[in-house]
Amino acid sequence: MDSITAEEVKRRLEQGEQLNIIDVREDDEVAEGMIPGARHIPLYDLPMRLSEIERTDEIIVVCHAGVRSAKACEYLEYMGFSGLKNLEGGMLKWHELG
Repeated sequence: MDSITAEEVKRRLEQGEQLNIIDVREDDEVAEGMIPGARHIPLYDLPMRLSEIERTDEIIVVCHAGVRSAKACEYLEYMGFSGLKNLEGGMLKWHELG
C-alpha cells in the first residue's frame, strides 16, 4: 500500500490542487475538524457507500493515526479501487502542521 505525508497533502492543497480525500473517522472525531475538501465516510459505512467514492487516479484515505485508513485502503483495493494512498500519521500529523 502506498502512503503520502501530511506535508505533501498540505502543500498540494495550498497550491490549489483538488485532491480526492476520504476521511474514515467516526462522527465525533470529524467534529473536531477535517482536511479541507475531504469527504467523510466512516470506516463502518464504507461497504454501503462505495458508490460515493470517485474513482480518480489517486484516493487519499485518512483517519486519526493511520491504522483505520490502512484497513480502509486494503478493503477498497480488494473492492477494485486503485491509486489508494494512506495518510501517514493521520490527523495527528495533519494537526502538527498547524
